[in-house]
Amino acid sequence: MNYIIIVAGGKGLRMGADIPKQFIPVGGKPILMHTIERFHAYDEAMDIILVLPESQQDYWRQLCLTYHFDIAHRVVNGGETRFESSKNGLNAIPEGAQGLVGIHDGVRPFVSLTAIGACYDAAKTSRAVIPVLPVTDTLRHINTVEGDKNVLRSDYRIVQTPQVFDIALVKKAFQQPYRESFTDDASVVEALGHQVTMVEGNRENIKVTTPFDLKIAETLLRP
Repeated sequence: MNYIIIVAGGKGLRMGADIPKQFIPVGGKPILMHTIERFHAYDEAMDIILVLPESQQDYWRQLCLTYHFDIAHRVVNGGETRFESSKNGLNAIPEGAQGLVGIHDGVRPFVSLTAIGACYDAAKTSRAVIPVLPVTDTLRHINTVEGDKNVLRSDYRIVQTPQVFDIALVKKAFQQPYRESFTDDASVVEALGHQVTMVEGNRENIKVTTPFDLKIAETLLRP
């Protein structure tokens, strides 16, 4: 069975909103509902695990009633960090379960079905996959000792989600103690010495975290 863990623990501070950013309505419904719909559209049988702060869960249940949102999903408590939230989601998968699990940002509602499929398909053999995009802007490395300098953008990639893993592998990885070097879920798996495979993401798969991102989201959902 395939699983998807959708992590939605934002507080909306950069958005300047009165409610957490994942609950802001765009295109007629909260952002988080659009995100869940993407994975349900990819695989109706996928087990969807939603990671939310306990303090937000009653509000989410009310939103589901208000918007008549009935896609089946489970809700588990978020942690103090992204690492803890992902770990809580993984703990909701039964021990000994076989298959693949993706971990996705709740405020990335525009991931394409093609990108989702590429991640899950590649993970069947590589066991750890991330979607990426080429860097289009010039990059500059800041070094207070040797001085700043431009770097080759062809040496870098923009990393997106979902990041998809073999269940047994990623569960083992998240048994490690937290480190500051764990900047995403793939870095936790890499710490075990397992190589991560890159596949092509999609440009529309933005993370909606600022008012400007919200304007882009509204445009993308415009008929």
